[in-house]
Amino acid sequence: MTDKRYVQPGWFTTHVFNRAVRRLTRWGLSVAGSRELRVRGRKSGEWRSTPVNLLTVGGERYLVAPRGTTQWVRNIRAAREGELRVGRRSEAFRSEELADEVKLPVLREYVRRWGWEVGTFFEGIDKNSTDDDITRIAADFPVFRVLPAA
Repeated sequence: MTDKRYVQPGWFTTHVFNRAVRRLTRWGLSVAGSRELRVRGRKSGEWRSTPVNLLTVGGERYLVAPRGTTQWVRNIRAAREGELRVGRRSEAFRSEELADEVKLPVLREYVRRWGWEVGTFFEGIDKNSTDDDITRIAADFPVFRVLPAA
């Protein structure tokens, strides 16, 4: 795992896209698998929220951070738990970060499914990239398995 890579969202993403997805998700409309991730701040202890894509691969569910080591990644590493929401439905969960060497199938499926939305963050990686190419960039993309709350 690396803490070096972070791609800051642009104005449109921050002020238009994320707000629209968050609002629709809060209204109960999941946009292409979107959820509102809520996790306690590692310093403040206050709830923080951001829209995320919940991915299912082989019956397991995952959160991928296409922008790298974001604030939500730092917070979930500290808290190890959070909530996923769609509308009024809220699911408490605990998380487990994946080691770089096991991220390949998750990252491949994430790019296949949401490449239209997040492809630019993967810098040349797409659904047709080789296993070696995806494995090479795996350390830059935190991945968390979503598990039932304890």
